[in-house]
Amino acid sequence: MAVSPEAFAGAGSMEELYGLLDAVRIGAGWNKPTPSLYPAPRREFVPAHWSYALAKPALDAAGRYVSTELAERRNLILANPIEGNTYATARTLVAAYQMVKGGESARSHRHTPNALRLAVDTDPKVYTVVQGEKIPMEPGDVLLTPNWLWHGHANESQHDAYWIDFLDAPLVQHLDPMFFEHHADVVEQTDVYNPASPMRFAYSETGPKVRAAPEEAPGVRWLRLEQDALSTIELHLRHMAAGVNTSDLRTTANRIYAVIEGEGTTRTDAGAFAWARGDVFVIPAWTDANWTIGAEACLLSVSDSRLLAKLGWLKTEETAA
Repeated sequence: MAVSPEAFAGAGSMEELYGLLDAVRIGAGWNKPTPSLYPAPRREFVPAHWSYALAKPALDAAGRYVSTELAERRNLILANPIEGNTYATARTLVAAYQMVKGGESARSHRHTPNALRLAVDTDPKVYTVVQGEKIPMEPGDVLLTPNWLWHGHANESQHDAYWIDFLDAPLVQHLDPMFFEHHADVVEQTDVYNPASPMRFAYSETGPKVRAAPEEAPGVRWLRLEQDALSTIELHLRHMAAGVNTSDLRTTANRIYAVIEGEGTTRTDAGAFAWARGDVFVIPAWTDANWTIGAEACLLSVSDSRLLAKLGWLKTEETAA
């Protein structure tokens, strides 16, 4: 439908004006069904929990049918259970369980999303290969694979290896600068073995450090994993003593937690869930959370607070205006 300037000049009613605007794909800003500006965050993603006790046998079953030739990665995506969502765990982040069988490798590639992984059940002969260096993956280790660095995985042991991946791919998808490329080799070839790589936070070192950190609340300690390689992702270890009961202030940051050790219960406005070693759960932005700890616990926190701080959007309930 062609619309002339004269048609707008001659509009005889609001309904006719709306029809003309629709015809030229212009929206009436005063007539939006939902406001585009509002006084506080509106949460779409919900708190959710995934059990390693279920994910591990599911990966074992997948191992019988899904080869590394069939799939780039044998993984299980932890999609937030909101309508229409099949990928993101939180607005800007996704988590997934992955398994590489004994004697198997996962081919090297690179992509614009930043990524990292937390080793859960691995053997000393399990490696991630990052930019030409073979880096060991031992239980509790955090391994970084930043934007556009080559990375692949090799399991030279006789046992299957399990870990949890985290990526800012949902953020990249929203902003559109997505690029992906396979390495010329199935797994990048290297003889360089570097357990002290800056891409690795060994739990043999970070575990004692977080236990020695000062308390930020009774029985609660945090350790920031100092890194500049992941420009959008902030990493912390959170340690809580047995019997602790504590609450978090609401924040604009999204947080995904993975349990390195221990057990407890987290309560939000969406209900309560009990968690244990290897479990993953998400506390979306602007969500209250209360924690009750059973056995002494240490968790990895993966959040977008680094990105929000850079943009001036990181706020907590106390400071939000």
